[in-house]
Amino acid sequence: MAVGRLVSSFAARNLFFFFKLLGYFATEENSFAPTSYKTFGFHFQSLIVDLSSGYSSILALLFIFSRLDYKIKKIMASTLFRNIQTHPILLYPSVLFRRKNGALYCTMKSSSSSNTTQTQTATQEKQQNPQTKVSPQTQTKVIDKRIKDYEAIIGIETHVQLSTLTKAFCGCPYNYGAQPNTSICPVCMGLPGALPVLNSKVIEFAVKLGLALNCKLSFNSKFDRKQYFYPDLPKGYQISQFDIPIASNGYVDLDLPVEFGGGHRRFGITRVHMEEDAGKLLHSGNGRYLATLSHLLQVDLNRAGVPLLEIVSEPDMRNGIEAAEYAAEIQRVVRYLGISNGNMQEGSLRCDVNVSIRPIGQSEFGTKVEIKNLNSFSSVNRAIDFEISRQVLLHSQGQSNSIVQETRLWEEGAQKTVTMRKKEGLSDYRYFPEPDLPEVILKKEYVNSIQNSLPELPEMKRRRYENMGLSMQDVLFLANDINVAKFFDATVAKGADVKLATNWIMGDIAAYMKNEKVSINDIKLIPPELAELIASIKGGTISGKIGKEILFELIEKAITGSVQQSKYMFTFSLEVDALTFWVKHGVKNLESEEKLSFLNLLLNFPPLLPLKAWLLWLVKRLDEVSTNPVRALSAVKFPNTFKSLRWIVDPAEIEKMVDKVLSENPNQLEQYRAGKTKIQGYFAGQVMKLSKGKANPGLLNKILQQKLNASS
Repeated sequence: MAVGRLVSSFAARNLFFFFKLLGYFATEENSFAPTSYKTFGFHFQSLIVDLSSGYSSILALLFIFSRLDYKIKKIMASTLFRNIQTHPILLYPSVLFRRKNGALYCTMKSSSSSNTTQTQTATQEKQQNPQTKVSPQTQTKVIDKRIKDYEAIIGIETHVQLSTLTKAFCGCPYNYGAQPNTSICPVCMGLPGALPVLNSKVIEFAVKLGLALNCKLSFNSKFDRKQYFYPDLPKGYQISQFDIPIASNGYVDLDLPVEFGGGHRRFGITRVHMEEDAGKLLHSGNGRYLATLSHLLQVDLNRAGVPLLEIVSEPDMRNGIEAAEYAAEIQRVVRYLGISNGNMQEGSLRCDVNVSIRPIGQSEFGTKVEIKNLNSFSSVNRAIDFEISRQVLLHSQGQSNSIVQETRLWEEGAQKTVTMRKKEGLSDYRYFPEPDLPEVILKKEYVNSIQNSLPELPEMKRRRYENMGLSMQDVLFLANDINVAKFFDATVAKGADVKLATNWIMGDIAAYMKNEKVSINDIKLIPPELAELIASIKGGTISGKIGKEILFELIEKAITGSVQQSKYMFTFSLEVDALTFWVKHGVKNLESEEKLSFLNLLLNFPPLLPLKAWLLWLVKRLDEVSTNPVRALSAVKFPNTFKSLRWIVDPAEIEKMVDKVLSENPNQLEQYRAGKTKIQGYFAGQVMKLSKGKANPGLLNKILQQKLNASS
């Protein structure tokens, strides 16, 4: 007890020494302890985050440290130190302890509102007076109030890795995920005397993209050396284009999603230029400092020399949503063109965002900050919104001079940007023309041939779908993926109703692909089958419920042939006895032509291939061959099991059921004829119940309407 009071008294008198002590434990031997601290019986981090009981809980843990062995002490201290780093409230010692009614108490901001406090960078924190009290709630209110007084200026530099067979200036292939340094040569490695040779596909892809982005092409352009020193750049310079890019002064049109307000936008394209990629640094050692640098940092040059196209936008975007949609549209364009797979997770499409703010009405731009390490479109959106808030907060505190031209990294875990390095200027790169490569000269005939080969681009496809009567939500979904768009177009080309085809693709097919994590190219369903299925439902041959069952059979079990086959066979037993019974009793009254066509369908049905020899024996006993098996099959008098799959479309049968329902519900009939017309739905429901859901809805409503409006 006395020891506890002594420790509490000591910590209360010297809080900063307490933090220093924690820092000593956490950084002992220049390494952080592993995060597997749950193994000691309870979750230390949860205990540390919950500081509502006061600072004594922390001090108690500190006291426990002295009673634990060295390893446990290091792990727990590391946990505490991490929480001090990751919880912004701990960055403000002056607000951690406050006096209330003469006693010290500890306050902890909830995690839901902690994001707003993360807008303080390490640079600002060093500059702030430690005696100044900064309330997170006050910061949030200041940002919300002041952000309306500022305008964000956003531009994006997008690097697109081209899908060429070989690299830009040598014959080495590039395969993502290959073993390090297995696709390199003297050119990739920058060895003395190795000369580059330009890959002609790079020029072709650059012209394609320039035309797709409505750019003006440079018929005479050149390559330049961009010089900087980094471990993954073996030559000490990058081959790029500086003052004469291959394309410039273009634009891209896009439609914002409906959930974000919708609307059409046009963003300018400053330039498109060709360049080569650098290598990749591999970090090892699990974050621990090792004795030799070779163990800590390794270089993989497989990516060195891979061709890139850099697309520089005009600073036309004003928020994170617009910037993310712009980047997504660039991805769609390169995929439609077939020049890149555009996979951000593989680094095939990388975005560097430039953000600045200025007061509303001011014409001059503010100080530009570049953000890197954005590996998804949602990261682009969130990083920009954070950076805007950070800069607005600095302006509101009178620290606008703290905003410097720099490169910052987006930390996904912490949801904030941190300083990486000072931003280089053009003079730092010391550009000059590449002496080992000739000029790039384009001919008009070459450009025209590429222009004529361009596919329908996303913007053109969206406008065409819009003219077909589809909603903007439907348009954006279908045009987002080129493979989905191709599937939809092929289905409609086979005569399918446009809206029904859209609903099936956006509904059940999209849900299946999402659940199974597959693309539309991976499923077995083909457009002609979907078109035939839609026609069968629309024509009343089968119900929508049965249509769904058939759809999933076509997708999952790879049923070949027509929907007519799967319509009558997807519940068919594979037992020989059942098949024999069906052949004997289901088709015994058919003509030989119909028997043969029916058996031909069975013969091509994959699950029945083991019975092929037996079926062939039956086929040989028939005389004629049918050229229209689907028509023949439609005339087959199927057993009751298969009749249950179809709508009841006989008007006389439906009329009998309607009469029965009306006679059994005289009171409801009186109410309807007295003006309560909404009760018609009740009668329809009773008929569907009587028919076990098989009455054709269109025919049922027509007959019911006639009966209800007939004079009594």
